[in-house]
Amino acid sequence: MNILLLGSGGREHALAWKIARSPLLTKLWCAPGNAGIAEQAACVALDIADHAAVIAFCKANAVDFVVVGPEAPLAAGIVDDLASAGIKAFGPSKAAARLESSKGFTKDICQANAIPTAAYQRFSDADAAKAYIRQQGAPIVIKADGLAAGKGVVVAMTLDEAMAAIDMMLGGGFGDAGAEAVVEEFMVGEEASFFVLCDGEHALPMATAQDHKRAFDGDKGPNTGGMGAYSPAPVMTQALTRQVMDEIIYPTLRALSAMGTPYKGVLFAGLMITEEGPQLIEYNVRFGDPECQVLMLRMMSDIVPALLACCEGQLDKVSLDWFPDPALTVVMAAKGYPGTYEKGTRIAGLDRAAKIPGVEIFHAGTLASGDWILANGGRVLDVTASAKTVAEAQRRAYEAIGVINWPEGFCRRDIGWQAVARERRGK
Repeated sequence: MNILLLGSGGREHALAWKIARSPLLTKLWCAPGNAGIAEQAACVALDIADHAAVIAFCKANAVDFVVVGPEAPLAAGIVDDLASAGIKAFGPSKAAARLESSKGFTKDICQANAIPTAAYQRFSDADAAKAYIRQQGAPIVIKADGLAAGKGVVVAMTLDEAMAAIDMMLGGGFGDAGAEAVVEEFMVGEEASFFVLCDGEHALPMATAQDHKRAFDGDKGPNTGGMGAYSPAPVMTQALTRQVMDEIIYPTLRALSAMGTPYKGVLFAGLMITEEGPQLIEYNVRFGDPECQVLMLRMMSDIVPALLACCEGQLDKVSLDWFPDPALTVVMAAKGYPGTYEKGTRIAGLDRAAKIPGVEIFHAGTLASGDWILANGGRVLDVTASAKTVAEAQRRAYEAIGVINWPEGFCRRDIGWQAVARERRGK
């Protein structure tokens, strides 16, 4: 098969790395790709927001299958446009992608279908939102309704923080994405990332993962798109997985089918495991980043038949096998992320780092310039490792980071701390 992968981040590098290993593959392109993806696929300078250009490329190059990585093209309806042109694509329709492109839409589905989630209200008026916040008290969570590149959530620990978040969001801080805000109760528990492949009718749970959203050690600092992750998430037992499927995933899929917009693709449920049981924090309509990196490292099966089965309604005929060894990834980001940061700084030592046993380095925001790899984003590298234990995977990842020479970068030093502590308690 000729496959085109859309995207340019660490998630897409991990997908390219996995797809490239499929015996079904004839040729793999990635648009626009990055310096790391270029080792797995032919990178093409396509604007993936230009759907007509993507379709024209597919037709000119006899592309059989398109895999959409990021959320923005899904929310813009790229899968619908490809389907209209007779091209198979992995990902939900624009209507089904509202599960991520509108947090209010998802909360309303939860409320209508008794899906456990935090209590909430939707606001487009700042004064009304502030009155509700004063009534509820802090801590409280403020979310931009639309897509804000993983940065549209403020966990306000004080009323002042909450008021400032409302002013920022409803005052245009996130553009159209913040035209409406969702204010919801603060939930206490342990977070887990839960991924399910869907074909409109059937659902196949994947391996679990846990990510670290805060920028700094000890879960301090601003929320980010994710500073690291590991898989499996020990908090997700088999019984809990069944409960999540029965109480959260299946009711959501049934609700979308009843609306005439069946969900096909990967559904990523961000969960909070509370004393009352699992609750939905939010949905994403694509693989998590950086969770995808640890999932691809652990996936034993060929991914391509599973992705195809989602498009073709054949998911009940597919199973996935996983390596038992855990995997862990540490994000190296440009200093200043998630705020302002410098681009174009040089990174050295990647070849040496990749030679450490069990280590794979996925590029998230890089550019090749002559012999140099340059930083070209906020999150730049995903240093990923697998081993018999989380503690050993963690050690390998940080050993690899130790030989990467990039003074303008930083990373958290405690990725996987909860799982490592669990392992120690178990010994």
